[in-house]
Amino acid sequence: MNKFIFSDCTSVDAALSQMTGEAVVKAGGVDVLDRMKNGVIEPAKLVNITNIPSLRGIHETETGVRLGALVTLAELGDHPLLQSQYTVLADAAGHAATPQIRNAATLGGNLMQKVHCWYYRSADFACLRKGHDMCFAYDGLNQYHAIFDTNVCPSVAPSSTAVALSALNASVELTSAKGKRLVPVREFYIKPDDKHPTMETVIAPDELLTAVLIPKPAAGTRSAYQKYGEKSSYDWAIADAGVVLEMQGDVCRKAAIVLGAASPTPRLAVDAAALLVGKPITEETARAAGLAAMQGATPLSMNGYKVQLFPVAIYRTILLAAGKMDRDPSAAG
Repeated sequence: MNKFIFSDCTSVDAALSQMTGEAVVKAGGVDVLDRMKNGVIEPAKLVNITNIPSLRGIHETETGVRLGALVTLAELGDHPLLQSQYTVLADAAGHAATPQIRNAATLGGNLMQKVHCWYYRSADFACLRKGHDMCFAYDGLNQYHAIFDTNVCPSVAPSSTAVALSALNASVELTSAKGKRLVPVREFYIKPDDKHPTMETVIAPDELLTAVLIPKPAAGTRSAYQKYGEKSSYDWAIADAGVVLEMQGDVCRKAAIVLGAASPTPRLAVDAAALLVGKPITEETARAAGLAAMQGATPLSMNGYKVQLFPVAIYRTILLAAGKMDRDPSAAG
């Protein structure tokens, strides 16, 4: 690990003043320190924001809920309001990683994680995502990679909370010296393209993610999240799904289905969700939505199994959200 300056900040303004040059922001430090130890990044300065009180707290408002960027995953998973009204988020946070990591990892850090690809996360590979001219995953070990939007970089979005927040139509608050702006989570992440393969989010170098705002759910809203991995617990997702259903009696009036570990960004399955609208949630409609979500999939040489796994994850999570099925005991976490 390289030598670096450690700047401990106690206010947002102080943190913003330190975010210059090669500085990297550190909250819980789970992802940042992993990449530093692996030699993937060598920041000249770490800007520590964990001691900024204004970035903490879960606050119910007239329009929904405001979550500070430093709220831990454990706090999200254990909070009664989130468990009852924003279940998809409590599920996603409460089943991430290990209890030790959930007590340290923050919401902002989880949203700002770098993509999952072992070539990207190794200092031994000068890959396209790091600004070079080659992707090693196409002809390499790609069993955990994307099955959608694979034309430039088939890495997968790592954030479980991003899946849940996309389904809830939440927004992130980005703060700079010029002021604040709100960006929907669905527009926060950038699909890699030929011109900007290294860009992952719309956040500017002088901006800090300070909060997440979730709109108040409509009456009758139910939600759930489930992830599937190779191990039964404490595993990265190889397929995960977040589902939000707005129900009127037995009939679904509005739906959102979001997939993680399927694409370089959280994937909103619009056509699949549309199949649920105006219909009762049954095994038949849930299975149809799961299959529809796979339209247009382009699996790589070693991850075709995801095309079969995702429909199961989606089907079971829809039924869980609707109260028609218990949590799947084979889900990870």
